[in-house]
Amino acid sequence: MGWENLTDVSEFFLLGLSEQPEQQEVLFGLFLSVYLVTVVGNLLIILAIITDAHLHTPMYFFLANLSLADTCFVSTTVPKMLANIWTQNQVISYAGCLSQLYFFMLFVMLEAFLLAVMAYDRYVAICHPLHYIMVMSPELCVLLVSASWIMNALHSLLHTLLMNSLSFCEDHKIPHFFCDINPLLSLSCADPFINELLIFTTGGLAGLVCVLCLIIFYAYIFLTILKIPSAQGKRKAFSTCSSHLSVVSLFFGTSFCVYFSPPSTRSAQMDTVASVMYTVVTPMLNPFIYSLRNRDIKSSLTKLIWVRKIHLY
Repeated sequence: MGWENLTDVSEFFLLGLSEQPEQQEVLFGLFLSVYLVTVVGNLLIILAIITDAHLHTPMYFFLANLSLADTCFVSTTVPKMLANIWTQNQVISYAGCLSQLYFFMLFVMLEAFLLAVMAYDRYVAICHPLHYIMVMSPELCVLLVSASWIMNALHSLLHTLLMNSLSFCEDHKIPHFFCDINPLLSLSCADPFINELLIFTTGGLAGLVCVLCLIIFYAYIFLTILKIPSAQGKRKAFSTCSSHLSVVSLFFGTSFCVYFSPPSTRSAQMDTVASVMYTVVTPMLNPFIYSLRNRDIKSSLTKLIWVRKIHLY
């Protein structure tokens, strides 16, 4: 079939969340607010970790990368949606659509990998605290994050090239607010068997590995916590991973509704709502979850804000 695009399609039409004119201003204001809160919140987390020497630990190194991934993740889809609403133009170019697909897949899988890496960090901290400094060395932390970026960049490139090889029908309307892989496959006139096979093999395998790592690490964590004799000790140990567990549940719960639910129970509207949850809502909630439940982050953010105020005056 070759890697070149087999059709003369030059653009797609993103139908967005609603085609009702009276709802466009509400959607624009809502998603602009959510986007600004998400970007500012995650950037504050990154800035707090960089400027506070007490936060230069493996756990916060991974958290800074997660916040960076969240910022890039939400910036892949929401700005284009806001621009379409503002200009009342639903068009996205063919190249822009494939670029959006590439970066979306990169950051959604990167987030899954980082959550699995963070689970390993909590496993070592709780189950093997005496060996934590030795095991979670700076070299290993950089290696884990770098490997996550490289593997997911290659994985996203594979699916983007395969999508580029498909031919598309005359109907270029995508019933979504961004170029996701499933809506694009549904527009293909060619047999997408190879694409679907690789989605379930490479994407499914990567997702399965992340989920299995999370299950195994947390199984050991909970068993270790149960062996702690004092109730205070159990609460303290569990508090170190409660924020991460909340983010994991929110992210994987909503993403699985989109990609792994039976086709007979799915609809375009349900997929869109679930997509909003894990592409927009989850990145916005992550900074709040980590900052509200973490004394170190709250203390660092407070110092950061007070220092900025003093410099302003």
